Amino acid sequence: MIKGGVGGGNTITGLIYEGKVDLSTYLSQQKDYSIDGTNVLYKGKIVAYVFKKHEFYSFLKINGIDWKQILSSKLLPDNCIYVIVNNTLFIIEVKNQNVNGSVDEKLQTCDFKRKQYIKLLSRLNIEVEYVYILSTWFKNPKYRDVLDYIVSVNCHYYFDYIPLQKLGLPVPEK
Repeated sequence: MIKGGVGGGNTITGLIYEGKVDLSTYLSQQKDYSIDGTNVLYKGKIVAYVFKKHEFYSFLKINGIDWKQILSSKLLPDNCIYVIVNNTLFIIEVKNQNVNGSVDEKLQTCDFKRKQYIKLLSRLNIEVEYVYILSTWFKNPKYRDVLDYIVSVNCHYYFDYIPLQKLGLPVPEK
């Protein structure tokens, strides 16, 4: 993933903000994509599974994972998507800010949370990637150290968009 959210010229992107657009809504609006429950279909074939908050724990239960035996506290992802082709679960946290506030410090928790998700999914041999979708508020130079930290702990961020190709999802033809 590219530091600073600069994508290639063919990258399909879309805004995702809590309460505005979620991942399922965004994907369902892309050419050749549809959503059926938690199934993400591309040209009629299941390519991924998408979850919000508690839906993630249904996925764990179906796969024989009792989170209470592994973690002391439940994590509730804004969005997450399990991409079948690359056997990877992407935790996608959406952070939108217009004034100084508590989100500033929440960005510094990605390493801990990523490791918690890795513990949860280790028995399933599923890879984990932790991604922030940030509003342009976070382009302010005062966030440079935090953004550098995010990258240094193998987490990722993008401004105002999510690139399908980086998730390993098919990119619709124009």
